[in-house]
Amino acid sequence: MKTRIMIAEDEPLMRERLLDALALAWPEAEVVLVAENGNDAWDGFLELSPQVVFLDIRMPGLSGLEVAQRIGSAAHIVFVTAYDQYAVEAFDAGAVDYLLKPVEMARLERALTRLRAKLAAPPADLGAILQQLKAALPDKAPEQLKWIRATVGKQIRLIDVQDVLFFQSDTKYTRVVLADAEALVKIPLKDLIGGLDSERFWQIHRGTVVNVKAIVGADRIDAERLEVVVRGSAEKLPVSRTFAHLFRE
Repeated sequence: MKTRIMIAEDEPLMRERLLDALALAWPEAEVVLVAENGNDAWDGFLELSPQVVFLDIRMPGLSGLEVAQRIGSAAHIVFVTAYDQYAVEAFDAGAVDYLLKPVEMARLERALTRLRAKLAAPPADLGAILQQLKAALPDKAPEQLKWIRATVGKQIRLIDVQDVLFFQSDTKYTRVVLADAEALVKIPLKDLIGGLDSERFWQIHRGTVVNVKAIVGADRIDAERLEVVVRGSAEKLPVSRTFAHLFRE
C-alpha cells in the first residue's frame, strides 16, 4: 500500500520543485493533495488522512504551525521553511524533520530516509516543538520590497526592485546592479532576501540574488559549475552547488 503524502505550500515554484523531487526520491509514495493555503490543507487532511504532510510554515489562511497543531499526532510532519535561524534549534531538538528553502535533493533524501524509518511507529507529539517555534518565529512575514533608496553618485535614487538585475554582497553593503547604473545600500543581503519575491528573485549563491526575468541563460563551466548570464550586464554570476538545481529542473 502506497504512503499517502500531502504538500501544503503557497509558492508555485516551490510546490513544483517539491513534487519533482518527491517523484524522484520516493516514487512508491502517492501525493494525494497539493494545497496552496493552510485552510485547504486542513480541509484536505480531514478528507484524505495522509500519513505524511509537508507544511510550509508561512501560508495564507492558517499557518503551517496552526495546521500542525490541529493535526497533532495524526500524521508525520515535515516543515518547509526559510526561517533557518529561528527553526533549526527547535527542529534538531525534536522528532520532526524540516527542509530549508530552496530544497536540496540530498537533504530531501535524508528526510525521506528518516520518514520511512518512522512510518512503523506513531507520529511524534509536536506540542513542545510548536510552542518553541511560535515563541521564536517573527510575528508576521516580512513585507515584500517595492522600492530601495540608494545613493547613485551624488544623487539619492528610489530604485524600483523590479528594475534590479541582481543583488550582490559587498562586505557591509549590498551592491544593487541595474542595466544603466549600480549602487551600494547599507543593508546586508541576508536582510534584503526576506523582502524579495522568491519567484521573481532567485538566490544562486551565498552572496548573489538574481532577477529571474533578467537571466539569459546559464553557461556550464565544468561538470559541477555554472555561471549565469544576465541581460544588460557583462558580468557572469557563479552558481553555487547548493542552488544548481534551479537550472536543472
